[in-house]
Formats: sequence, structure tokens, C-alpha cells
Amino acid sequence: MFSRQKLFWLSRAYDLPGSDARFLRAVRDNCAYHIRHCPEYRLICQAEGFSPSCLNTIDDLEKIPLLPTLFFKRHHVSSMPGWRTPMKVTSSGTSGSFSRVSFDWGCIFAEIPMVLRLGFFHKLVAPMPARYVILGYKPGKQDKMGVARTMFGLTHFAPPLGRFYALRWRDGGYVPDLEGAVKKLARWARGPLPVRIVAFPSYLWFGMERLEELGLSVCLPKGSKILLAGGWKQHYAQEVEKSRLYALAKKVLGVEEGDIHEFFGAVEHPVFFNTCKRHHFHIPAYSRVMIRDVRTLKPLPMGEVGLLNLITPLINAAPVTSVMTDDLGYLTPGESCGCGLTAPYLTILGRAGLNDITTCAAGAAELLGKGEMP
Repeated sequence: MFSRQKLFWLSRAYDLPGSDARFLRAVRDNCAYHIRHCPEYRLICQAEGFSPSCLNTIDDLEKIPLLPTLFFKRHHVSSMPGWRTPMKVTSSGTSGSFSRVSFDWGCIFAEIPMVLRLGFFHKLVAPMPARYVILGYKPGKQDKMGVARTMFGLTHFAPPLGRFYALRWRDGGYVPDLEGAVKKLARWARGPLPVRIVAFPSYLWFGMERLEELGLSVCLPKGSKILLAGGWKQHYAQEVEKSRLYALAKKVLGVEEGDIHEFFGAVEHPVFFNTCKRHHFHIPAYSRVMIRDVRTLKPLPMGEVGLLNLITPLINAAPVTSVMTDDLGYLTPGESCGCGLTAPYLTILGRAGLNDITTCAAGAAELLGKGEMP
């Protein structure tokens, strides 16, 4: 009954072999829950001949019905009534549609110790207050985007003494205030307290480029950090190498490479991925990642490029146990990183074309019958 809590309260955050038994038990329970409470998911499992009882080893995780994130952008499925889900989150919708995923109380109470454990591990948690400049959306009643929730959450690793948002809701839409963000940075840079910039990588890059063009720079106080979340999204064609981004951050903001952290996650897979000191996304014990062949969807060996399949038993409110994103990437043995972590690490290369993913999403919908899903 408490298999999910036992997994997410695990203290060894990157011990994958040591967590395999807990992970497998939690996934079995999670799949069984969705089969009992989500008719759509039950139909998919029946059509694929899947039963939680077939999950006997960690390698059996590939047998779990695979649902692409595009499926959740087109269909809203749930394993709980709305009154039992205190939080409903959407994806950013940069492709014109967005996923809607509900979060249950058990998920929230399991997520908190995971985030704190990994926050302490990566030295993000600090007792000294900090001032935050968020190059992202100011959360509000009108905004349920997961990235806004993530960015707001990142402002709690150090007690927030002030927050400035560069994107504010006004007259039915978001209005940028990058000039105000620059002024706030310049003002807070003269103070004694650390400043933490929380940003989309693209927004940070464009802002720093503009500062460089104007011949401006600041030197943020000691202990300041840059926290990057959300990826490049619609600006993927302008994505720059990390080394260039780190060098420019040092030049115009005075922030060292070791104080820049990147995060990866998805509304459908809200597990906390944080880069190590060598800027690699090692897989935490609360998740498992497979790389799938774009054409056959078969699991690929370490080092080969394919689609990301993310697995976690975190959410009971929606059947997102095993989801496939439209990102291309590959896995590398953790020992080759050199940071000391042995968990494999994930390298994300960018977005795939939609043809194969659309086919996969359509296949899942067909299992349920046309017109039967909301």
C-alpha cells in the first residue's frame, strides 16, 4: 500500500540497483491502480495483454503499455475524480496543444521528499535568503503550466527575500519586462545577498546577448546561482552549446560554471532531474529511462539514439506510468562521467519529427475505439 512512499523516501538518490526492488513493487502497484480505476487504461492493457503480474524483473518494465505525451495532448484520461486531485497541471503547449495531468495528494507528499533529497545532494538548499529574478511566467489563477510551477518551486531552495518575474499576466496575455529584469539584477547585484536567476535557457541566452551588445555587465554576489528549466522549446533552432552559455554567464553576470544548474522533466513525468557537476542528467532512483527505436519502439542498448521512454510510479491520478516524449536522446554509463555517480546519464539531442509519434498516439486511441475518449 505504501510502496510509492517507500520508493520516494529512499535516501540513496542515485542507487539504481539498490532501489530496483522498491521501484518494481511501486510500479506494479501503480499499474494495478490505474487498471482498476481508469477504464481507458484498462482497455489499452487488455488489448496489449499486459498485467502487472508480468513485472518480475527490472527488465520487464519495457512491457508496460507505452503512451506518448502526444496522446495526453489529445485525450484527457484520469484515474481519480476531480475532487480528489488538488492540482491540475498543463504542459507549455508550444506545439499548439497541451497535456493536462492531475496530481493526487499521495503524489505531492511523495514528491516533496524527493525534491528535498536531490536539492540537498546538489547543494541547492541554502539557509541564507536569496533574491530571485525569474525569466519566466509569473504564476497565477490563469496559469496552470507545469514549467511555471517548477520555476516557482525552485525559488524555495533558499528563502526568497524577493521575486521579480520577467513575464507578467496583463490584459489577457503575458507581457515581457526584460528591461525591468535587467534593472532589478543591477540593483540587487550591489547588495550583500545572493541572487538566483531562474530561467528558460533561451531567455537567459537572449538576455545575456543583449547585455553584451550594450556593453553591460554585472557581478552577482557570492553564492549566486543560475537555475535553468524548461528547455529551448520553440527556440530549438537557436540553441547554443552549453560551453558558450556558461562562458557568457561568467562574462556578463559573474556566475561561475559550477553555479549553473539545469533541470529536466515533463508534466507527464515530474521527477526531479538535476545535472551533476559535469552537467549530465544522471537518472535518479525515482525514475527509469529507456531509449526506444523510432521505427519499432523496441528498447535500444546504451549509447544508441532513440525516443525517450520515461517510467515512474509517482502519479496515481493519471495513467502516466510509462510515457514516451518526442525528444531524441541516448544513455551513457555513469562511470564515464567522472563526477562520482554510477547511475547512467541521459543526453537529450532535441525534438523528433511527429510522424512516428503521431502514429503511436493514434494506435493507442484506436485501441479504445473512435470517439470513445473525451
